[in-house]
Amino acid sequence: MQDQIAGRAAHKAEIQDRAEKAMAEIGIDAAFINLLVETFYSRVLDHNTLVPVFDARLAGRWPEHMARMKQFWTAVALKNGGYGGKPVQAHLGVQGMSADLFPQWLALFSATLDDIAPSRKAHDWFMETAERIARSLTLSLFYNPAMDDPTLKRSML
Repeated sequence: MQDQIAGRAAHKAEIQDRAEKAMAEIGIDAAFINLLVETFYSRVLDHNTLVPVFDARLAGRWPEHMARMKQFWTAVALKNGGYGGKPVQAHLGVQGMSADLFPQWLALFSATLDDIAPSRKAHDWFMETAERIARSLTLSLFYNPAMDDPTLKRSML
C-alpha cells in the first residue's frame, strides 16, 4: 500500500514537473497567470454584455472569484492539482447566461492575450484550452440532444 501511495505521489510530481517545464518554455508561470486573470477580469468589468452576467453572480464576491480563477488556470497550466471546483455546477442557473456569451468571452480573452502573452505559443496554448473549456461548458449547459434528432430537424424545415 505504501509503495502504491509513493508511486502515485512520484507520478503526480513528474507530471507537474513536466508541465511546469513545458509552460516555462513558452513564458507561462504563476506570475503570468495572475497577470492574465487580473487583466482579463478588469476588462470583463468594462464589457457591456459580460459584466451584467458576472456581476449578477459575483456581486460582493469578486475577490474570491479572482482567487478561484487563479487557482483554476494555475492547475490547468501547471498541473499542480490546486483546483477542486466543479465548473459546470458553478455555471448552472447563472442569471443571463447564454451560449452566445461564450464567443464574446473568448474574443475578450484572446484580445487580452494579444496584449500581454509572453509568446505566440503562450497565446495559442491559452486560447486552445479556453476554447475546449467553452465548448465543454456550452455543451453541458445548453446542449439539447433532441436538436440532433433528424426527424425533429425535418419538421423544423
